[in-house]
Amino acid sequence: MLKFISWNVNGLRAVQNKGFKDIFRELDADFFCMQETKLQEGQIDLSFDGYTSYWNYAEKKGYSGTCIFARHKPINVFNGIGMPEHDTEGRVITLEYKGFYLVTVYTPNAKEDLSRLAYRQVWEDEFLKYINSLREKKPVVFCGDLNVAHREIDLKNPKSNRGHAGFTDEERSKFSAVLSSGYTDTFRYFYPDRENVYSWWSYRFNARKNNTGWRIDYFIADKSLDDKLVSADILCDVYGSDHCPVELKADLEV
Repeated sequence: MLKFISWNVNGLRAVQNKGFKDIFRELDADFFCMQETKLQEGQIDLSFDGYTSYWNYAEKKGYSGTCIFARHKPINVFNGIGMPEHDTEGRVITLEYKGFYLVTVYTPNAKEDLSRLAYRQVWEDEFLKYINSLREKKPVVFCGDLNVAHREIDLKNPKSNRGHAGFTDEERSKFSAVLSSGYTDTFRYFYPDRENVYSWWSYRFNARKNNTGWRIDYFIADKSLDDKLVSADILCDVYGSDHCPVELKADLEV
Protein backbone atom coordinates (compact mmCIF):
# COMPACT_ATOMS: atom_id res chain seq x y z
CA MET A 1 0.00 0.00 0.00
CA LEU A 2 1.18 3.50 -0.85
CA LYS A 3 0.48 6.65 1.15
CA PHE A 4 0.14 9.98 -0.66
CA ILE A 5 0.02 13.45 0.88
CA SER A 6 -0.82 16.71 -0.89
CA TRP A 7 -0.47 20.12 0.74
CA ASN A 8 -0.65 23.71 -0.43
CA VAL A 9 2.03 25.06 1.91
CA ASN A 10 1.51 28.72 0.91
CA GLY A 11 5.24 29.41 0.97
CA LEU A 12 7.59 26.54 1.76
CA ARG A 13 10.16 28.77 3.45
CA ALA A 14 7.47 30.15 5.76
CA VAL A 15 6.09 26.75 6.71
CA GLN A 16 9.63 25.50 7.40
CA ASN A 17 9.58 27.78 10.42
CA LYS A 18 6.33 26.22 11.65
CA GLY A 19 7.50 22.66 12.24
CA PHE A 20 7.35 21.45 8.65
CA LYS A 21 10.15 18.90 9.01
CA ASP A 22 8.46 17.28 12.00
CA ILE A 23 5.12 17.21 10.18
CA PHE A 24 6.76 15.67 7.11
CA ARG A 25 8.37 12.91 9.14
CA GLU A 26 5.26 12.26 11.20
CA LEU A 27 3.07 11.88 8.13
CA ASP A 28 5.55 9.33 6.77
CA ALA A 29 4.21 9.28 3.21
CA ASP A 30 5.58 7.55 0.13
CA PHE A 31 4.79 10.68 -1.86
CA PHE A 32 4.57 14.20 -0.44
CA CYS A 33 3.24 16.67 -3.01
CA MET A 34 3.29 20.42 -2.42
CA GLN A 35 1.77 23.41 -4.15
CA GLU A 36 2.46 27.13 -3.86
CA THR A 37 6.08 26.60 -2.80
CA LYS A 38 6.79 30.25 -3.76
CA LEU A 39 10.50 29.92 -4.35
CA GLN A 40 13.21 29.67 -6.98
CA GLU A 41 15.94 27.09 -7.38
CA GLY A 42 18.60 27.43 -4.69
CA GLN A 43 16.40 29.38 -2.26
CA ILE A 44 15.88 26.47 0.10
CA ASP A 45 17.99 23.62 1.41
CA LEU A 46 15.49 20.89 2.17
CA SER A 47 16.07 17.16 2.02
CA PHE A 48 14.90 14.03 3.79
CA ASP A 49 16.67 10.68 4.02
CA GLY A 50 15.14 8.16 1.66
CA TYR A 51 13.42 10.76 -0.54
CA THR A 52 14.24 12.38 -3.86
CA SER A 53 12.70 15.77 -4.57
CA TYR A 54 11.33 17.04 -7.88
CA TRP A 55 10.64 20.75 -8.40
CA ASN A 56 8.84 22.99 -10.86
CA TYR A 57 9.48 26.71 -10.29
CA ALA A 58 7.48 29.62 -11.63
CA GLU A 59 9.36 32.16 -13.72
CA LYS A 60 7.87 34.90 -11.53
CA LYS A 61 9.68 35.11 -8.20
CA GLY A 62 7.81 34.25 -5.00
CA TYR A 63 4.85 32.86 -6.92
CA SER A 64 3.15 29.50 -7.44
CA GLY A 65 5.49 26.51 -7.83
CA THR A 66 5.15 22.80 -7.07
CA CYS A 67 7.27 20.01 -5.61
CA ILE A 68 7.10 16.27 -4.96
CA PHE A 69 9.20 14.34 -2.45
CA ALA A 70 9.14 10.66 -3.48
CA ARG A 71 10.46 7.52 -1.80
CA HIS A 72 10.26 5.58 -5.05
CA LYS A 73 12.31 6.37 -8.14
CA PRO A 74 10.07 7.22 -11.10
CA ILE A 75 10.48 5.90 -14.64
CA ASN A 76 10.06 9.44 -15.97
CA VAL A 77 9.54 12.98 -14.70
CA PHE A 78 7.75 15.75 -16.63
CA ASN A 79 7.22 19.38 -15.71
CA GLY A 80 4.23 21.26 -17.10
CA ILE A 81 1.64 20.04 -19.58
CA GLY A 82 3.73 20.52 -22.71
CA MET A 83 2.22 23.88 -23.67
CA PRO A 84 4.57 26.88 -23.26
CA GLU A 85 1.69 29.32 -22.77
CA HIS A 86 0.63 27.38 -19.66
CA ASP A 87 3.98 26.22 -18.34
CA THR A 88 5.65 29.39 -17.00
CA GLU A 89 4.03 29.27 -13.56
CA GLY A 90 5.42 25.96 -12.27
CA ARG A 91 1.99 24.44 -11.73
CA VAL A 92 2.36 20.78 -12.74
CA ILE A 93 4.76 17.90 -12.06
CA THR A 94 4.20 14.35 -13.34
CA LEU A 95 5.99 11.23 -12.10
CA GLU A 96 5.57 8.00 -14.05
CA TYR A 97 5.54 4.64 -12.25
CA LYS A 98 4.90 1.06 -13.33
CA GLY A 99 1.21 1.10 -12.48
CA PHE A 100 0.21 4.77 -12.66
CA TYR A 101 1.10 8.39 -13.26
CA LEU A 102 1.20 10.73 -10.26
CA VAL A 103 0.47 14.36 -11.11
CA THR A 104 0.53 17.27 -8.70
CA VAL A 105 -1.19 20.45 -9.84
CA TYR A 106 -1.80 23.96 -8.57
CA THR A 107 -4.80 25.14 -10.55
CA PRO A 108 -4.87 28.88 -11.39
CA ASN A 109 -7.06 30.99 -9.12
CA ALA A 110 -9.80 32.91 -10.92
CA LYS A 111 -9.03 35.90 -8.63
CA GLU A 112 -11.48 37.80 -6.50
CA ASP A 113 -12.59 40.04 -9.37
CA LEU A 114 -12.77 36.96 -11.67
CA SER A 115 -10.20 38.62 -13.95
CA ARG A 116 -8.55 35.22 -14.50
CA LEU A 117 -11.71 33.16 -14.90
CA ALA A 118 -11.50 33.10 -18.71
CA TYR A 119 -7.89 31.91 -18.57
CA ARG A 120 -8.84 29.41 -15.89
CA GLN A 121 -11.47 27.90 -18.21
CA VAL A 122 -8.89 27.42 -20.97
CA TRP A 123 -6.43 25.95 -18.47
CA GLU A 124 -9.04 23.44 -17.26
CA ASP A 125 -9.65 22.17 -20.79
CA GLU A 126 -5.94 21.85 -21.55
CA PHE A 127 -5.16 20.14 -18.23
CA LEU A 128 -7.94 17.60 -18.80
CA LYS A 129 -6.56 16.90 -22.28
CA TYR A 130 -3.13 16.40 -20.71
CA ILE A 131 -4.21 13.89 -18.05
CA ASN A 132 -6.38 12.08 -20.61
CA SER A 133 -3.34 11.74 -22.88
CA LEU A 134 -1.45 10.13 -19.99
CA ARG A 135 -4.38 7.87 -19.25
CA GLU A 136 -4.10 6.34 -22.71
CA LYS A 137 -0.94 4.65 -21.40
CA LYS A 138 -1.77 3.94 -17.73
CA PRO A 139 -4.08 5.21 -14.95
CA VAL A 140 -3.61 8.70 -13.49
CA VAL A 141 -3.77 9.93 -9.91
CA PHE A 142 -3.65 13.70 -9.62
CA CYS A 143 -3.69 15.87 -6.55
CA GLY A 144 -3.39 19.42 -5.38
CA ASP A 145 -5.10 22.71 -4.77
CA LEU A 146 -7.73 22.70 -7.51
CA ASN A 147 -9.15 26.05 -6.35
CA VAL A 148 -12.77 24.96 -6.56
CA ALA A 149 -15.38 23.75 -4.09
CA HIS A 150 -17.39 21.33 -6.19
CA ARG A 151 -20.65 20.89 -4.27
CA GLU A 152 -22.52 23.00 -1.75
CA ILE A 153 -21.39 20.67 1.04
CA ASP A 154 -17.79 21.50 0.10
CA LEU A 155 -17.89 24.95 1.69
CA LYS A 156 -19.42 26.49 4.77
CA ASN A 157 -21.47 29.27 3.15
CA PRO A 158 -22.49 28.17 -0.36
CA LYS A 159 -25.32 30.63 -0.84
CA SER A 160 -23.34 33.79 -0.06
CA ASN A 161 -20.30 32.52 -2.00
CA ARG A 162 -22.04 31.47 -5.18
CA GLY A 163 -20.45 33.27 -8.11
CA HIS A 164 -17.28 34.06 -6.15
CA ALA A 165 -13.88 32.75 -7.21
CA GLY A 166 -13.69 29.03 -6.44
CA PHE A 167 -17.46 28.63 -6.45
CA THR A 168 -18.58 29.97 -9.81
CA ASP A 169 -20.87 27.85 -11.96
CA GLU A 170 -18.12 27.81 -14.60
CA GLU A 171 -15.47 26.37 -12.28
CA ARG A 172 -17.81 23.83 -10.77
CA SER A 173 -18.96 22.63 -14.18
CA LYS A 174 -15.35 22.12 -15.29
CA PHE A 175 -14.78 19.96 -12.21
CA SER A 176 -17.93 17.99 -13.02
CA ALA A 177 -16.58 17.48 -16.55
CA VAL A 178 -13.41 15.93 -15.13
CA LEU A 179 -15.38 13.49 -12.98
CA SER A 180 -17.79 12.59 -15.77
CA SER A 181 -14.86 11.78 -18.05
CA GLY A 182 -13.90 8.89 -15.80
CA TYR A 183 -12.26 10.18 -12.62
CA THR A 184 -13.10 9.73 -8.93
CA ASP A 185 -13.03 12.38 -6.19
CA THR A 186 -11.46 10.01 -3.68
CA PHE A 187 -12.69 11.78 -0.54
CA ARG A 188 -16.28 11.71 -1.80
CA TYR A 189 -15.80 8.07 -2.83
CA PHE A 190 -15.47 7.20 0.86
CA TYR A 191 -17.61 10.02 2.30
CA PRO A 192 -20.26 10.95 -0.29
CA ASP A 193 -22.29 13.20 2.01
CA ARG A 194 -19.90 14.20 4.79
CA GLU A 195 -20.17 17.88 5.72
CA ASN A 196 -18.08 20.42 7.63
CA VAL A 197 -14.73 18.95 6.55
CA TYR A 198 -12.60 21.51 4.73
CA SER A 199 -9.01 21.94 3.53
CA TRP A 200 -8.71 25.74 3.29
CA TRP A 201 -9.70 28.61 5.58
CA SER A 202 -9.24 32.33 5.04
CA TYR A 203 -6.79 34.04 7.37
CA ARG A 204 -9.55 36.58 8.06
CA PHE A 205 -12.49 36.52 10.49
CA ASN A 206 -11.16 33.62 12.62
CA ALA A 207 -12.23 31.35 9.78
CA ARG A 208 -10.23 28.33 10.86
CA LYS A 209 -11.21 28.63 14.50
CA ASN A 210 -14.86 28.77 13.42
CA ASN A 211 -14.35 26.13 10.71
CA THR A 212 -15.66 28.49 8.05
CA GLY A 213 -13.80 26.69 5.30
CA TRP A 214 -13.73 25.30 1.78
CA ARG A 215 -12.74 21.87 0.47
CA ILE A 216 -10.57 22.80 -2.49
CA ASP A 217 -7.66 20.31 -2.16
CA TYR A 218 -8.16 16.90 -3.70
CA PHE A 219 -6.88 13.51 -4.71
CA ILE A 220 -8.53 12.53 -7.97
CA ALA A 221 -7.99 9.04 -9.37
CA ASP A 222 -8.81 7.26 -12.59
CA LYS A 223 -12.06 5.37 -12.06
CA SER A 224 -10.33 2.14 -13.04
CA LEU A 225 -8.45 2.42 -9.72
CA ASP A 226 -11.58 2.56 -7.54
CA ASP A 227 -11.08 -0.97 -6.23
CA LYS A 228 -7.48 -0.12 -5.29
CA LEU A 229 -8.42 2.86 -3.09
CA VAL A 230 -7.90 2.08 0.60
CA SER A 231 -8.75 5.38 2.35
CA ALA A 232 -8.90 9.14 1.94
CA ASP A 233 -8.63 11.81 4.59
CA ILE A 234 -8.36 15.54 5.22
CA LEU A 235 -5.86 16.31 7.97
CA CYS A 236 -7.55 19.31 9.56
CA ASP A 237 -5.39 19.16 12.68
CA VAL A 238 -2.18 19.95 10.77
CA TYR A 239 -1.31 23.65 10.89
CA GLY A 240 1.34 25.82 9.23
CA SER A 241 -0.56 27.04 6.16
CA ASP A 242 -4.04 28.36 5.38
CA HIS A 243 -4.56 24.91 3.83
CA CYS A 244 -4.24 21.56 5.55
CA PRO A 245 -2.85 18.40 3.95
CA VAL A 246 -5.07 15.83 2.25
CA GLU A 247 -4.25 12.14 2.14
CA LEU A 248 -4.83 9.08 -0.01
CA LYS A 249 -3.88 5.46 0.58
CA ALA A 250 -4.06 3.07 -2.35
CA ASP A 251 -2.75 -0.32 -3.49
CA LEU A 252 -0.72 0.75 -6.52
CA GLU A 253 2.41 -0.63 -8.13
CA VAL A 254 5.61 1.39 -8.31
